[in-house]
Amino acid sequence: MDARRPLHWFKSSYSGGSGTECVEVAVTGHNVLVRDSKGSARDQLAVTPRTWSEFVASIGDIPRP
Repeated sequence: MDARRPLHWFKSSYSGGSGTECVEVAVTGHNVLVRDSKGSARDQLAVTPRTWSEFVASIGDIPRP
């Protein structure tokens, strides 16, 4: 990751907007970073793009309310 380049964080389209729960994601050249939007100054989880894709695909079958 180029330290001079700011990360572009985005929230899930499933975010309720009520501020109760939200995950933000940023994509770098080598990793996908995941953080809690309410604790953005805390550490982030870094996973490979493949791991992230598999995770997203696995939750795609979960019924939504």
